[in-house]
Amino acid sequence: MTETHRLPTRSDFAHVTEWVFDLDNTLYPHHIDLFAQIDRNMTSYVSTLLGLSREEARAIQKRYYLEHGTTLQGLMIHHGINPSEFLEMAHAIDYGVLSPDPHLGEAIRALPGRKFIFTNGSVRHAEMTARALGILDHFDDIFDIVAAEYVPKPAGSTYDKFMALHRVDTAHAAMFEDLPRNLLVPKALGMKTVLLMPRDDSREFGDAWEKKTDEDLHIDYTTSDLTDFLTRLIDG
Repeated sequence: MTETHRLPTRSDFAHVTEWVFDLDNTLYPHHIDLFAQIDRNMTSYVSTLLGLSREEARAIQKRYYLEHGTTLQGLMIHHGINPSEFLEMAHAIDYGVLSPDPHLGEAIRALPGRKFIFTNGSVRHAEMTARALGILDHFDDIFDIVAAEYVPKPAGSTYDKFMALHRVDTAHAAMFEDLPRNLLVPKALGMKTVLLMPRDDSREFGDAWEKKTDEDLHIDYTTSDLTDFLTRLIDG
């Protein structure tokens, strides 16, 4: 059985030169709950599109998310929507809830090698989020849902597109995510895998199937503090 470490050492990641980060609930903590705004916007979109109550729309929204990886993918498959319009509406949010995080920025900057944002959202959303956090300039590139041809993580083909585009050596790579299922493929590809978890376990974030269980042996490390975790890799 693979042990899930909470306190890494520098030597554990000494071989890593490719650093891949999810965006939402990864580069900022769960408790900020920025994604709640996006979630409400998506519910409104589905409600208007299908002429349903918010409760009915949310049920469909969540079913598509579970079955297809994103609500967007489900809406494209079943209703032929324009993905650009959906993404623009979904990400019409207040980024002011985020504050610059200079300590996180310094930790990311100090990591050896290349750094990427790999998100099921849009480039604009990633740029707005990372800019609000004061960390945008520390990344080499952003791979978004458009670059993935709207096929979201955890699809293996999407990881293949990302790896091929940036010629990522997975044997020297690490991936940081907040959803356990999105780390299955990276682990199979030989990457170090790190799961970001809520700081307050008493609060509910997401659905049960989104949470880590004892069966998630593809997760090498868990942490609720990305800055502390990265700092250990630099200073440890």
